[in-house]
Amino acid sequence: MAKAAILEQPGNGLVIGEVALADPLAHEVLIDTKACGLCHSDLHFIDGAYPHALPCVPGHEAAGVVRAVGSEVRTVKPGDHVVTCLSAFCGHCEFCVTGRMALCLGGDTRRAPTDTPRITRADGSGMVNQMLNLSAFSEQMLIHEHACVAIDKDMPLDRAAVIGCAVTTGAGAIFNACKVVPGEAVAVIGCGGVGLATVNAARIAGAGKVIAVDPLPEKRELAKVLGATHTVDALADNAVEEIVRISGGGVDHAIEAVGRQASADLAVKVLRRGGTATILGMMPLDCKVGLGAMDLLSGKKLQGAIMGMNHFPVDLPRLVDFYMRGLLDLDTIIAERIPLEAINEGFDKMRAGHSARSVVVFD
Repeated sequence: MAKAAILEQPGNGLVIGEVALADPLAHEVLIDTKACGLCHSDLHFIDGAYPHALPCVPGHEAAGVVRAVGSEVRTVKPGDHVVTCLSAFCGHCEFCVTGRMALCLGGDTRRAPTDTPRITRADGSGMVNQMLNLSAFSEQMLIHEHACVAIDKDMPLDRAAVIGCAVTTGAGAIFNACKVVPGEAVAVIGCGGVGLATVNAARIAGAGKVIAVDPLPEKRELAKVLGATHTVDALADNAVEEIVRISGGGVDHAIEAVGRQASADLAVKVLRRGGTATILGMMPLDCKVGLGAMDLLSGKKLQGAIMGMNHFPVDLPRLVDFYMRGLLDLDTIIAERIPLEAINEGFDKMRAGHSARSVVVFD
């Protein structure tokens, strides 16, 4: 049995309850969860903006210790410290074999409908759906081996947890999706957990100017700590002109990291000739972002980048190494550590938008 935060109905918050997890099948891993970050993606499901089968256990930004493995698991072993990632990959589809693992739909990383469910209610009254292959707001996770990677045991697991989504998304955008070249100008629009990680990675990549754009002064100050060379109030009437001025004619990369129509439109407006706008945030489902005729004639580009287009079995251990070497600042990204019972209050703070990452820490 494991204590978990269960989504019964969107809009009503999460309910703390008991769930039962099955024994691992051949390619599955049972993990004792040690920490899980609160991500805005979870909030989209909790508040009902994105649909999901119910009941379910959200949570996907986690780290823990392997308790048991299935008979065919070769990538991790009991006792390993691991970071999980929602980008579970099959390893043999078109996307995987062409190096675009983040686009894999992971069909055979889930249990078949004829199999016993991975998660059920503790009283045996029915299945609890697994969200994003993980369901990490739980004392234990049962996942496919291709949804986690072993890391250095010296890495603090509360810091390691945020690497699993916010940091791999932000850093992946810089290193994988945008391939930022030293000296290029980067604007990061939205300075929550993902945006702050993007700012930090842009500094590591050697960007010449890193412009953090957010309406909240406290988040702009956090961005400075993480490597922003300039900050701009996103709601200022002259925000576009100010970014273009700072960058000397527009940025090479504008990265939207909050999931709002206005910030995506801003990303397009601040590009220089040949620049690229990259959308990381989960936009409302009816949103559209586009390039005008003159944008196209100027060689500008627009792209989505799910989870930073990561190769997480390689990327995550490297990000851990960056932290251990003092290059990646995860301590500033984490605003608070909370018990599972305080998870709804943590999401209330996220709705207010004034702080960085909250992390649930399990005993």
